[in-house]
Amino acid sequence: MSISQRQTASGRPLRVAPAWVGAPAQAEPDGHFLPVRDAVWIWSVRRYARLALWGLPAAAVLYGWFTLGVSSQPGPLVVALLAGWLAMIALIALAGLLAGSRTRRCALAGLLVTLAGATMLVPLAALPADVLVAATTPIADGHVPDLLTAAAVISGTGLLLLGWAVFRSKLVNPADGVLLMLAAIAMGAGTVADSPVPTVGALLLLAAGMGLAWTGGRLVPRS
Repeated sequence: MSISQRQTASGRPLRVAPAWVGAPAQAEPDGHFLPVRDAVWIWSVRRYARLALWGLPAAAVLYGWFTLGVSSQPGPLVVALLAGWLAMIALIALAGLLAGSRTRRCALAGLLVTLAGATMLVPLAALPADVLVAATTPIADGHVPDLLTAAAVISGTGLLLLGWAVFRSKLVNPADGVLLMLAAIAMGAGTVADSPVPTVGALLLLAAGMGLAWTGGRLVPRS
C-alpha cells in the first residue's frame, strides 16, 4: 500500500492501493483495451458510487416538491416514487463508499433498515387514508395511516444510522453526517407534524446530499 498526497475531509492522509488495484485498464500497443481482470472492476464500482451520490440531492429536490404539493403532471405519486428510487440508489452508493471505513457495519445496518421502511412505503403510497381494505388482505380497516407512520419512522431510523456512519467514518465531512441525521429526524417526524417540517427535512437532505456528492467525488483519485 502507498500513501497518496491527497487527504480526506478530516485532514488525514488518504491510503490508496497500488496502481494496478482499481486503476482503469491501460491500452495495449495495438490500441485495444486490456480485458477486465484482477481488481480493475473496483475502479468502475468507485466511479459508479461517486456518480450515484448525486441522486441524493435530486431526490431531496423532488421530495421537497412533493411536500409543497404537486398540482401538475406527472402527479404526486410519480414524484414521490421517483424521489424514493433516486434516494435508494444514492444510499446504496453511500454504503458502498463506506464499506472500507470503520463504520461499515453501521452503514450496512442503516441501509437495510431504510430499505425495509421503503418496502413498506411503496405498496401503501397509493392507498387513501380512509380506504376500505378487502377482507382477504392482511391490513385492517383504518390502519393505513398507522402503517404509513411506522414505515416513515423505520426509514428515518435507517437514515439516522447512515448519518451516524457518515459522521464517524472520517472519510467525508462530519457536518454532512449531522445534516443527514437532522434530515432523518425531520422527515420521520413529518408524518405527524405540521406541514413545514417535512419541507425542512427535504432542505436538510439537499444540503447533506450536495456535501456528500461533492466530497465523495474526491475520495479516491480519478486516474
